[in-house]
Amino acid sequence: MALRVTQGMLNTQLLRNLNTNLSRMDKLQDQLSTGRRINKPSDDPVGISFSMRYRSELETNDQYQRNVDATVSFLDYTDTMLDQTGQVMQRARELAVAAANGTNSEESLNAMKIEIDQLYNQLTNIGNSQFNGKYIFNGQITDKPPFPDPDNAANAVTDNGEIKFEIGAGVQIAMNKTAEQVFGASGMQNNAFQILKDLSTSLSTNNTSGIQKSIELMDARMSGVLGARADIGAKTNRVQLAEDRLKDIGINLQSLQSKTEDADMSLVITNLKMEENVYQASLSAGSKVIVPTLVDFLR
Repeated sequence: MALRVTQGMLNTQLLRNLNTNLSRMDKLQDQLSTGRRINKPSDDPVGISFSMRYRSELETNDQYQRNVDATVSFLDYTDTMLDQTGQVMQRARELAVAAANGTNSEESLNAMKIEIDQLYNQLTNIGNSQFNGKYIFNGQITDKPPFPDPDNAANAVTDNGEIKFEIGAGVQIAMNKTAEQVFGASGMQNNAFQILKDLSTSLSTNNTSGIQKSIELMDARMSGVLGARADIGAKTNRVQLAEDRLKDIGINLQSLQSKTEDADMSLVITNLKMEENVYQASLSAGSKVIVPTLVDFLR
């Protein structure tokens, strides 16, 4: 039995087809205006899962890069403070060498003592240095100065904890140097503050053997400072290599994200133009289907 096709059926089918054409045009116009192939999950359920994963990895990579930037800044500042520490010790050593020959007058020794005391104060200032409001030589206790009593800095009890930053997946690096590593253990004769204290005392009493002993201790302490600077330099190089790697990873992830999300604009424009032509053709054909009425047949 043949199916009778009514005017209403023709009209309904025409409207359905027009809506389908409009829907395709709407999707293409969204892609054209946003430049993205995926604007909602239904556009590509599989693609959106990859896109979300790339976005998550990019955010993680960006955090690693921020950690690297913070680490490099901290290491650079620490190196500057170690350089100043070395300069203080070097100047103190020069004064000790000048005083050790035993031919200096009491006035000269007193002038040297005054400068050593000033160098001691400068060293305590360096020991209490802050970076971004955090004390850099007090281990993990960054909110308290390692040497709260400058006059008794040689016996100060400081924290030896490491401050670690994660610069990659499962990769951590200790970016700080503790007061003990730089200035020596508390209460020990080779503590930098104790060396300057003893040197000051030796100068005031013209104790030549004490002055010479201070020179030996300063040489050992300066070697420790140089070792700390060498370690800081090595870590800085390592972090900079990690930074280059993170940048490469970021570029790769952005490329993958772009391939997944971004629309091929030339293809979108071509398809949109084609859909517009199809829609216009549908309207033209539909006008011939909808126009006829009973009056038209009675003419």
